[in-house]
Amino acid sequence: MRRLLAILLLLPFAAHAAGLTVFAAASMTNAMQDIGTLWAAKRHPKITFSFASSSTLALQIEHGAPAALFLSADEKWMDELAKKNAIIPVSRSDLVGNSLVLVEPAAKLQPIDLTQGTKLLALLGPAGRLAVGDPAHVPAGIYAQQSLTKLGLWDKIKPRLAPADSVRSALRLVEVGEAPAGIVYATDVKITPQLAVAAIFPPDTHDPILYPVALTKAGDTKEGRAFLAFLHSDQAKDVFDHYGFTKP
Repeated sequence: MRRLLAILLLLPFAAHAAGLTVFAAASMTNAMQDIGTLWAAKRHPKITFSFASSSTLALQIEHGAPAALFLSADEKWMDELAKKNAIIPVSRSDLVGNSLVLVEPAAKLQPIDLTQGTKLLALLGPAGRLAVGDPAHVPAGIYAQQSLTKLGLWDKIKPRLAPADSVRSALRLVEVGEAPAGIVYATDVKITPQLAVAAIFPPDTHDPILYPVALTKAGDTKEGRAFLAFLHSDQAKDVFDHYGFTKP
């Protein structure tokens, strides 16, 4: 069964095994695509990106997916790959940071203060659900559970969650009206003008939101090391700043 799972996980990437493939957290989609365009403009081979929840990507790398570089939305999943000896330890660093926010449709925005006793259920209405990345494995959902627990809201809001397989999927639920509100990253709101931030979760209610990056064992090549260095360049920094990522 484990061998079959590994084969299934690798199928989408078999065609790209010969090129430089980068696995990055879903919240990095727009920024990394822009950086990939800048990289190609320097006459480098085009990069193949795979965007998904950090947990999904880490599992794929663990089972041999041909990723040259992994960019996670939290330390946990990078730590898991380090334990499996799947990354180059000296290549690892925290690239950028982010903030956790409560998002709503801009046309129906109801700003609130996120404090102990906040009536978050009232914001959802009688049947609405709160869109989040699945707290069982998606970093944004894990941060959300930490914050809601610290604010004394978790037990009441847990039955009303709409868990998604990535933070971008949670964002989409609010975007299409399937959920009246959601918990995502501040950078996600930058790409959806029809949504707005109703509140920013206090940073002391959750672990620091950091994006560690590292070369995988397969990515320890001249091209892989060059792209990793480019992610730390001023050009890449300008892209991250544009999308609202913060210093780690």
